[in-house]
Amino acid sequence: MRIIETVVEMQAFSREARKNGKTIALVPTMGYLHEGHASLMVEGKKRADILVASIFVNPTQFGPTEDFDAYPRDLERDRNVAVAAGVDVIFAPKASDMYPRGFQTFVAVEELTRHLCGASRPGHFRGVTTVVAKLLNIVMPHVALFGKKDFQQLAVIRRMAGDMNMDVEIVGMPIVREADGLAMSSRNAYLGPEERKSALCLSRALATARALFRDGECRVATLREKVLRIIGEVPGATIDYADFRDSETLEAIETANGQTLIALAVTIGTTRLIDNCILGEEN
Repeated sequence: MRIIETVVEMQAFSREARKNGKTIALVPTMGYLHEGHASLMVEGKKRADILVASIFVNPTQFGPTEDFDAYPRDLERDRNVAVAAGVDVIFAPKASDMYPRGFQTFVAVEELTRHLCGASRPGHFRGVTTVVAKLLNIVMPHVALFGKKDFQQLAVIRRMAGDMNMDVEIVGMPIVREADGLAMSSRNAYLGPEERKSALCLSRALATARALFRDGECRVATLREKVLRIIGEVPGATIDYADFRDSETLEAIETANGQTLIALAVTIGTTRLIDNCILGEEN
């Protein structure tokens, strides 16, 4: 496996690969890789001749009081996960190369970012779409894979790629969970033992809402009340949002159907966690 650290070298590599008729898959990450990331990589390996994983903790998607400095980083650990998953190239640029002096161009998706994490984290998605647009331009993949745990992020990136006529297929992959149901996340490393137990309230709330829906309950107000009660009973859990949305438009709804998205953002202690599900789907 090769590690590339500069934009110029990555672009040259991808240009040569495309010239030779090779297809490229990209899995963008911020590192501290886990099985969720590995699942994207394994699928990417199936879809293209060359698999690139980017590892870059993107400063433009963190707010001034967020955890950019504390975000877990371990390139050697990441290298081992990537090798096992079949990655051909790790692209690990420096911030000074991605955002050189004088940088002043950003990409923004308007409507889809007004709700959920976009409302709670002003500027977050502008940073996400900007860095993903840059990665797509640098790596030049035929396909890029993203996890559905960040459901709004996936929707925003799909919209950006479509609106900007980007010649890349955007693939969303199922959430990967721990055996007890906790959605895998790099930020899970922040949780202490008791907080780790408390964090299960997110997946428990989603499962309960799904069960109620399967039993015929379609009133969003009733489903939300149950979700809020389950999370609210957990000491140290602070709800940012527990929303029911149309999974295509992310607009609020009053009556649920099989394509309704339940999106959660909950802070456990000092760790902000997100999770979601589509009511009519199993994963």
